[in-house]
Amino acid sequence: MVALFDYWEHRQACKRKQVERATRIADLSTSYTSPITAQDRDILDKPIKELVQAVHKEILKPIDILRSYGKVAIRAHAETNCLTEVMLPEAEDWAEHEININGPLAGIPVSLKDSIAVGGFDVSVGYSCNTGKPYSKDGTLVRILKDAGAIPYVKTNLPTTLLSFESTNDVWGRCTNPHNSAYSPGGSTGGESALLAYGGGRIGIGSDVAGSVRAPAHFSGIYSLRCSTGRWPKMGMNTSMPGQEGIPSVFSPMARTLEDLAYFTKSMIGMKPWEYDHSVHPLPWREDSLQRVKHQQVFRVGVLRTDGVIPPSPACARALTRVTNALQSRGHIIIDNITPPTPLTALQIASQLLTSDACRTYTSYLRPGENSDPGAAQMSFYMSLPRPLKYIHYLYTRYIKRDEIWAGLLKNWTEKSSFQQWKLVAQRESYKADWHAWWSDPSHAFDFILAPPNATPAVPHGAMRDAVSSCGYTFLFNLLDYTCGIVPVLHVDQELDGLTDREEQERMGLNGVARGAYMHYDAVAMHGLPVGVQVVGKRLEEERVLGFMGRVEEALDGVEGGRYVGLEIE
Repeated sequence: MVALFDYWEHRQACKRKQVERATRIADLSTSYTSPITAQDRDILDKPIKELVQAVHKEILKPIDILRSYGKVAIRAHAETNCLTEVMLPEAEDWAEHEININGPLAGIPVSLKDSIAVGGFDVSVGYSCNTGKPYSKDGTLVRILKDAGAIPYVKTNLPTTLLSFESTNDVWGRCTNPHNSAYSPGGSTGGESALLAYGGGRIGIGSDVAGSVRAPAHFSGIYSLRCSTGRWPKMGMNTSMPGQEGIPSVFSPMARTLEDLAYFTKSMIGMKPWEYDHSVHPLPWREDSLQRVKHQQVFRVGVLRTDGVIPPSPACARALTRVTNALQSRGHIIIDNITPPTPLTALQIASQLLTSDACRTYTSYLRPGENSDPGAAQMSFYMSLPRPLKYIHYLYTRYIKRDEIWAGLLKNWTEKSSFQQWKLVAQRESYKADWHAWWSDPSHAFDFILAPPNATPAVPHGAMRDAVSSCGYTFLFNLLDYTCGIVPVLHVDQELDGLTDREEQERMGLNGVARGAYMHYDAVAMHGLPVGVQVVGKRLEEERVLGFMGRVEEALDGVEGGRYVGLEIE
């Protein structure tokens, strides 16, 4: 009887939030529903640095910028279901009375992942149990934004559990990719990537524990920076796994253009976030580091072609090759097929640390009948099986199917005691030390590493049930805590990126992780989806990574196809 009542509460909460969102959109003034004007176009075409200068010079008012982007955000939502909390009426008041008009982000609308706390609004994280509980005040991250002059105006969709490259939940519904509605925009910060790719904003903030700002950028064709822990503020939010620090989540910036990504990052770090948030290192913006990268003549670049678990799909391999060829044509030194400490070890350690509570925390927020993410549901289901049954399955996978990789991930899929958790942390630190020693060796003196962001482009809806472990290319660098950026490069081409007959046959012999990923690779259906590359620097090298992302784009300008061109604002 209690479960039945809880299910009824769940359905009512979902209905209430969806009606609330629809009503807030319907009640918006004509400023947000009228056609896009010439003034809007002028605002939408300007980088945020120029918009800030126009506000400082009183050429533009913050509310003008807000209304232009709010107008497109509502259109983006109609196409992709990317928004959760629509805060435009409140944002107008903040623009007039609360933001710092002299700040480095004066008048710039900033979209926020739903997990970020804004006073007066829920922080549902896609769980119905978190609705109807508006926060009494802004979280730390939002306070910094307002002090910098920025205007929070919408919050964006995400998956239940925050452990998926899709963005679907019962409270807000399914978010779709603006390039192809049959595909995911990424996750767990998928609402952000859909909004930015469509043009409903220029900058936003997401979080990343296994690739959650990088996979969405790759899937949707935008730019993102996965900051190292302690470089970007993280307080003032809600999450699906409070207390999980085996693989720390980091909040990080996302943007429609690289220029805006760099300016946004510089502005936020320039606000001295360590004075607001105890978790931030007192490390000022290092402009000299950025400028050295911009002017360095020759770079040594290591190329990680595969993580040894899932070979990259033809589309992702082609994007990486286009970038390496472009850099080589500019005289940079490419060291191909590097062999660092095995990424499979990182995937094994990181997956066990992330689920060491037997998936109990993120499932504890689910009400009876509430849908979980399909991939996360697979993990929690396997975790719940009796140990003898799991061991038999491990033996079958390892010795009958002879799938060492899949068996290695399944072997210790159990709840961890404190004793076991500490051992895993020790393994993590040992692995990080191995990577540090490897990259510090003079024979591996790379300035940066290039890698695919994922084995495939965007996945179709529901595919994470099969591709749940397909996150090794990003998860690796969460464990290492390296700074990473995503640069969009090209679009899937059905003529160039299909699997050959031989590759189709080889796919059947892949390990279980790779089979799950390739189950949904179809170049014809994916035609036109974005494909990016991942730029990897060492820990706390945000300025350098941003600088080299710019050098990648400069190199692409000199080759056939040029740099990536995103969606135009209609």
